[in-house]
Amino acid sequence: MPLPGLRGADHLGITVPDLEEAHEFLVDVLGAQYVYTLGPFQRDDDWMQEQLGVHPRTVMRELRFYRLGHGTNLEVFQYEAADGQKPVPRNSDLGGHHLAIYVDDLDAAVEYLRSLGVEVMGEPVASRNASEGQRWVYFRAPWGMQFELVSFPQGKAYEADAAVLLWHPSHPEA
Repeated sequence: MPLPGLRGADHLGITVPDLEEAHEFLVDVLGAQYVYTLGPFQRDDDWMQEQLGVHPRTVMRELRFYRLGHGTNLEVFQYEAADGQKPVPRNSDLGGHHLAIYVDDLDAAVEYLRSLGVEVMGEPVASRNASEGQRWVYFRAPWGMQFELVSFPQGKAYEADAAVLLWHPSHPEA
């Protein structure tokens, strides 16, 4: 039985070292829309540890919500961690991650990012097998988090005989 009432992803939470830098990147580079701000949050009991899994004296300075196109919303945090912070995990580390963003024209998007001085990691890659028809490339936010541009305007090979299709930002209702 699935999770009762499941509809889909609401937001992705990201912790950043500098909220103003992240705001500029998300809004000015990616085109996210700023929606609202909350915080600060600080407690003298164990609430932060019990509810968020962080040191109980950690302070969440501020969080901001953004809408990113037709995909998931972003909840962006700036913490003052009472027990220090670790560097951004690599994809190969436990908890490693990246956020993939669908674009209609991968080459135009890569050129745009490079023109703004954004670190694009390598060159676009053409996928094979079930993902044939897709091209992708990774890039980094100023704080080191990995993002991915992905595009498959003619679809992917698996779609020809799949009983279930992956959700697609260009067809959010399907």
